[in-house]
Amino acid sequence: MFIPFGGGMPLRHKSFSDMESVRRFLSERPQHSCFYSTAYWKKPHELKMADKDWLGADLIFDLDGDHLPGVTDKDFPGMIEVIQEQAWSLWHDFLEPDFGFNEEHLQVTFSGHRGFHLHYRDPKFFHLDSEARRELVSHIRGEGVEVSDLLERARHPNATGWAKRVGTGINSVVSKLDQIHEGDTKLLNSITATLQDMMDREGLKGLRGKSSVEKLAELMQAESRRKRVMDGRLAALNNHALLFQNLIRADSSVVLGSAGETDEVVTIDTRRQIRWPGSLHGKSGMRVTEFPLSRLDPDGKDSFDCLSEGIALSRENSVKVEMVVDDAIARFDNRVIDASSGDIIEIHEAGATFLILKGWARLIA
Repeated sequence: MFIPFGGGMPLRHKSFSDMESVRRFLSERPQHSCFYSTAYWKKPHELKMADKDWLGADLIFDLDGDHLPGVTDKDFPGMIEVIQEQAWSLWHDFLEPDFGFNEEHLQVTFSGHRGFHLHYRDPKFFHLDSEARRELVSHIRGEGVEVSDLLERARHPNATGWAKRVGTGINSVVSKLDQIHEGDTKLLNSITATLQDMMDREGLKGLRGKSSVEKLAELMQAESRRKRVMDGRLAALNNHALLFQNLIRADSSVVLGSAGETDEVVTIDTRRQIRWPGSLHGKSGMRVTEFPLSRLDPDGKDSFDCLSEGIALSRENSVKVEMVVDDAIARFDNRVIDASSGDIIEIHEAGATFLILKGWARLIA
């Protein structure tokens, strides 16, 4: 599928016999954005879906930072940092250990804009229908997980899956509550937004507001209560015990959206189009960039830096742009742009293209 410049109708049902034909087509008719089908068809050139004869589909996990509760792409570097952590957690904490996924079948790409794609091509999973794929997503999101039932197993040194995540989640949540007690309002906003998103999605009732989280943080400062909680005896928290359990689930899961054109829809769709690696993203001017799985680890020695390595356009010639929004933060290589409406910025063509396509700036003639 191709999306033309100028908001024209997408060009669908286009097939090619070889890569040279693709290159020739794009040279003659440059496109705003390029996609390819993650499904396999016996007759892909047919115009009607029913006539194509579906054979199977890859598994696609699409993580976009603008779907994260409490996160905004107006702080673009901060959003990318969080979504890269989520993408690494998805593979390292779920897909590989829980489902036995093998790296040899995995393709990892920076989407060119707000996130990352994990594209899994194991023939054993091609046949999965939408419902089976939805079950994978439900497990990753921790839907139906009862933390209280896993507390005993969570203390076992050989714990796996959600039992292991509950064990590590206790330490993680306690640490974050300590930071909130010390006045970290940014973390309070983020953890509360994630909690509320999870509870709304699953229709859960109970404590969920900032004041409740702050009260829980205060309760955790009592040494005897803290020790019992760290041992898995959450009853020490009285009516805040369920809130603590929900915080563990929200903290330990990977955030996959649930509505509209968001992440879950991509995974369960057996006829999905995905951005073409090597193409430019029409909303940022950055390259859809493939890189090794090991570089997805944000704490690795050679962690992938999409705000440098995803730049495809010229860094040579400088142009001037005027910012038209407030509080927008971007980064290009080592240069951080933290500007407000009316600010004049001189920057290379790649940076100017990004800012203009985002709607954050206008070109000054």
